[in-house]
Amino acid sequence: MQQWRADREQGFGYPKAKGTYKINFENGSKYLFEIIIDTLKRANNQYNVIIPWYIMTSNENNEETVSFLEKNDYFGYPNEYVYIFKQENLPLLDENGKLLIDKNGLIKENSNGNGGIFNSMLKKGAIKDMDKRGIEWLFIGSVDNILQKHVDVLLLGLTASKDKQIGTRTVLKRSPEERVGVLCKQNKKIKVIEYTELPDDIARITDENGELVFGESHIMCNLFNINAVKRASTKELEYHVALKKSNYLDKDGHLVEPKKENVYKFEKFIFDSFKLFDDIAILRGKREEDFAPVKNKKGEDSPETAKKLYENYWKKRKNMI
Repeated sequence: MQQWRADREQGFGYPKAKGTYKINFENGSKYLFEIIIDTLKRANNQYNVIIPWYIMTSNENNEETVSFLEKNDYFGYPNEYVYIFKQENLPLLDENGKLLIDKNGLIKENSNGNGGIFNSMLKKGAIKDMDKRGIEWLFIGSVDNILQKHVDVLLLGLTASKDKQIGTRTVLKRSPEERVGVLCKQNKKIKVIEYTELPDDIARITDENGELVFGESHIMCNLFNINAVKRASTKELEYHVALKKSNYLDKDGHLVEPKKENVYKFEKFIFDSFKLFDDIAILRGKREEDFAPVKNKKGEDSPETAKKLYENYWKKRKNMI
């Protein structure tokens, strides 16, 4: 069962819901949503099931996401198995701690981060729908990793065999500078430190084998037992603060387009739910098989690098068959 936020990624430079972004492959082009649906269809055929697909949107992209999927007839996926729900928002503050006004004359808000998924699933009826369908495990991932295993049977087997309620698939950090959160232990519990919160000198520490001590990357490939989801949905996860760039109306009603970061955004992260449990299962994957994100316009983690990883992976799979 797949679930994630259909994110609008301003830093990526794509002005629409990110799932509607199209990548041009050697054998044709596919939207990010379409790639995910292809993965679900393969699993449905392999296991003779229909996997429910839950999508978390925001106020900003919900209408666009629904319209896009309807227009494309859900790329052949049965729409009665698709459940779309919106996450909640929080106000943005300027650098003086004051509220901002958006172009519609309302208080400027932003979605409350991927960690808001648990509360939103409860409030928007998604958990109730899961209970009706008899769902026991949920895979929660992001829309932009085109190598993500949305039906991760290996992670499921590992997590269940270790009698854990949460499992996560990781890859080794490429370098100390890579912009990913990393796993560690604090007070005997697994947690993730965001790259923005990890000091540079700490990020560079290596062990006796030359491997980064803080190098186990959290790549948003998470598996949750339904009971873990229900528990997390009744808790308030901590908030993280990030300085972002956002337009606003000034006191004279003029729209201001800032040239640098000007607002504080408050968001929850899904990995903070790990601390609600004594332990989780961790499966180290391979970057070339598990992690091809589309986050930057150019360079690393761009459509170009993701495309290459994706095509190499499927060529290798084809040669193995």
